[in-house]
Formats: sequence, C-alpha cells, structure tokens
Amino acid sequence: MLKNALRHIKLNKGIMHDENQYIRLVKDILSDGEMVVGRNGSAKTVIGSAMHFSLKDGTLPLLTTKKVAWKTCLRELLWFVNGYTSNDKLLDNNVKIWKGNASREFLDSRGLYNLRENDLGPVYGHQWRHFNAPYGTCDDNYDGKGVDQLQYIIDQLKNEETRASRRLLMSAWNPCQLDEMALPPCHVLAHFNVLDTDKLSCNLYQRSGDVGLGVPFNIASYSFLTHLIANHCGLKAHEFIYHLGNCHIYDDHLDILKIQAEREAYPFSTLKIDVMREDINDYVEKDFVISDYTYHPAIKMEMRK
Repeated sequence: MLKNALRHIKLNKGIMHDENQYIRLVKDILSDGEMVVGRNGSAKTVIGSAMHFSLKDGTLPLLTTKKVAWKTCLRELLWFVNGYTSNDKLLDNNVKIWKGNASREFLDSRGLYNLRENDLGPVYGHQWRHFNAPYGTCDDNYDGKGVDQLQYIIDQLKNEETRASRRLLMSAWNPCQLDEMALPPCHVLAHFNVLDTDKLSCNLYQRSGDVGLGVPFNIASYSFLTHLIANHCGLKAHEFIYHLGNCHIYDDHLDILKIQAEREAYPFSTLKIDVMREDINDYVEKDFVISDYTYHPAIKMEMRK
C-alpha cells in the first residue's frame, strides 16, 4: 500500500519536515504492523524503512516531538569513539543506558561468566577501533591490536585523492566475536561518502530498531558522528541516511507513541563543534555546542534489555 511504499522514498525537503519521516514510520507500524513475540517480549513490527536527514549548515536532527537526552547520546558516542567497553566509564558520566545489559544476571544469561559485572565484551567501540582483536577484559590495553576502522576512514577522508572512495565502511557486526558480547550490535554498518569534494554523508544500516526509544537516539548519535568526522577532516556534514531492517514498537510503548505521533515537529537544532582536535579521541562534550533545541515534553518508556 502507499503508506508502506512511503517508508522507502526520500521525502521532498521543501514540503516535509525531516522528522515527519519518523512520525510516518510510527504511524505505519501502529496501523499495519504485525505483532511478533521475540526474545524480549511482544512488539508490533514492519520490515524495512529508510529516512534521510539533512545535516547542512550545522543542522542536528534531534527529534522535537519529544525531548531527546542528547548529552547521554553524545557521551555514549564518545565512549564508542574511544574504543571503550566498560560500563563503569558510562556510569561515571551518569549514563545508565547499558546498565541492564551489564548486570551480573544479564551477563550470566549470555553465558559470559568470565566477564566481570560492567564489562560488556567486544561491543561497538572495540569493533570500531580494534576490530577482531582477541578480547580479554574491558581493562586491557588494545593499542595497535585489531583493525582501527574509524582511523582508516579518517585517514582516507583527509586525503584529497582517496576521500571519494566508495569503500569507507565501518562494521560493528563481527560474527567471530558475537558470542563474547553482552549484546550483539543493532546498528551494524556505517558507510561514508563524499560528494562535490567536501560534502560528507553517512549511510547507516541497522538490523533492529526499537522505534520508541532506540531510533531517536540512533538518529542523534550518527548525526553527531557525521558532524564530528566532517569537522575533524575539514569537510562539511551533508546528510545522514538511515536504513532500518526490523522496525518495531514494543507493546507497552504503543499507546504513548500514539500521543507523540500527533505532535507537530519544531525546527531542528543546530550544532557547532568549536575546535579541531589533533586526535579523534581527544574531543570532549564541551566541544559540541547545541543551539535552538525546542521540543515537546519528554515521554517516558521502559527500555527492554
């Protein structure tokens, strides 16, 4: 039907607010989704979605139909960038989103008896910066081990002769180490491309999207990342393109998302990164200046492990 087809096309930016793509996905799932019982409960589900978010002129697509906890999102992103896998570092920054998956009970449920509590195994940061390096603990030093996918992309983007490469991909999905991770990655493949010599775009493929809680966070996180890499490499952030595989709304999120889906979007905020650090690891939260973030009231939903 037309509603399903609209999930797969790029919206006319002159007519539609980019956030309406998210609202359309929510409405599509609410009306046409199939209830599926999965690992962590029941969820209304559709398969396949694509959204395009402009990043031009510093635009940062923090959803406005509810408040997005962008500081938590940014702190987690910088944790990924630094290759960290210890939940202790997140908790020290008042980031609690991994707490359920870092508990002794949850790690044991995954058969990870060898990991101490709050050691998440070789999750995103390990794969981004040390892909497939043998994993010991979150406290080990992995410098020079594995493949540093993020630094490779940066090096290629800083070189005028290679920045147009179509091979600038970063994968968090490593079948060799999935069983060592507290949670297999949901956002699995980021692909960077440059047009007109300096316009940087990021395509993300995400295998599984919790549309109520996770997807707004992922939109913000990879938009932050694209802006960060563009700034670090002397480029301009241009667009974030978001491809979702399994799109689902958990049964206890359905009613509250009906409320959010009726809200009108406000103009997006803007982002300015004040400095260009020598090393991508050196950026800190205060380097990211958010302006004009206007939003509807926060919406409370329980996160599924």
